Amino acid sequence: MSFNAVIFDLDGTLLDTLQDLAGTLNTVLSKNGYPVHTLEECRFLVGQGMRELVRKALPEGIGTTETIDRLLPEFMAHYADNWNIHTRPYPGINLILSSLAGQGVKMAILSNKADNFTRLCAEELLKEWQFNVVMGHHSGIAPKPDPAGALLVAQMLGEEPSTILYVGDSGIDMQTATGAGMYPVGVLWGFRPESELLECGAKAVVRSPEEIIELLKRSI
Repeated sequence: MSFNAVIFDLDGTLLDTLQDLAGTLNTVLSKNGYPVHTLEECRFLVGQGMRELVRKALPEGIGTTETIDRLLPEFMAHYADNWNIHTRPYPGINLILSSLAGQGVKMAILSNKADNFTRLCAEELLKEWQFNVVMGHHSGIAPKPDPAGALLVAQMLGEEPSTILYVGDSGIDMQTATGAGMYPVGVLWGFRPESELLECGAKAVVRSPEEIIELLKRSI
């Protein structure tokens, strides 16, 4: 099998965003009189988009549509001012992106993070590299693990799904890749444990970005 493109998840895969997401979440929760969460707890709350993050963070029975509609704008506004306090690319990400670019491999980002924040993160923290597609969650496309977004990215890349390596840190990413007919690769430096990645269909699990380069070397 040969791979012509790589689709990356963003949070927990390319960028370590956990502290800034948790900080914003806890600020909004505390301001509104709700219990806050530890960083470790937040590791298992993120991944399904910002609206779902707010819902999951609320006490059981509190996450009504009305409550989420009230808190989500607060979350978005605070995050807009505090998204890049601690957020940085993971060690070694610069090496793999430069290697892929040098090989002429097409690169894309697909995230459940709101589209405007996804693009902002890429433009500010990954601006050294040219991504063919950068896409966050937006109206009209179901969030991951629905494969619709991944299939749309494949179409935009002009590649068959079977020629795309899909790299992410969560079970949601592995399910997305499997549903789209792509090759799912789980990373262990992100937010979720190896057991989740394997249970959700990872065909390869890597402990460092360099191992992704090795996967491509064996395949291209």
